[in-house]
Amino acid sequence: MTETRICVGAIAGAYGVRGEVRLKSFCAEPRAIAEYGPLWSEDGRQFTVTLGAQVAQGFAARLSGVAGKEEADALRGVRLFAERAHLPGLPDDEFYHTDLIGLEVFDTGGQSLGRVKAVLNHGASDLLELVRPARTGSVLLPFTQTIVPTVDLSAGRIIADPPEGLIE
Repeated sequence: MTETRICVGAIAGAYGVRGEVRLKSFCAEPRAIAEYGPLWSEDGRQFTVTLGAQVAQGFAARLSGVAGKEEADALRGVRLFAERAHLPGLPDDEFYHTDLIGLEVFDTGGQSLGRVKAVLNHGASDLLELVRPARTGSVLLPFTQTIVPTVDLSAGRIIADPPEGLIE
């Protein structure tokens, strides 16, 4: 969206018939999503969030300006962004995913392994999806301290020590 806004959640669809939505939080502390507001959609709409009960894969939530089920249904899939200034600072060994995307990854010998296309998490831990020039497909690199010992945001690079055979 912009460098000043970070994706903190997404709307999974309507919840009930009174205009509430199912809100999936991407925050380390899921309930904190309501504290980072107002939240913005990619098309520039602004929402104040009031969280309700925890439901499957998120929360029931009321968004300002959403009055009925049809309006809530129309928001399915909309990602919500918070101003970076409203988010907490991170320790030196933690990063916002958006800051990693686009960084070039080098092995410990200085050879380029590719660029970070996405940061994925399927439950166990984060994975860096790398795209490599002149190669088809992508490579998934576990984002652990052992395999990725150095992230240098100011230099725009990551140093990785992938297990033998992971990247060919």
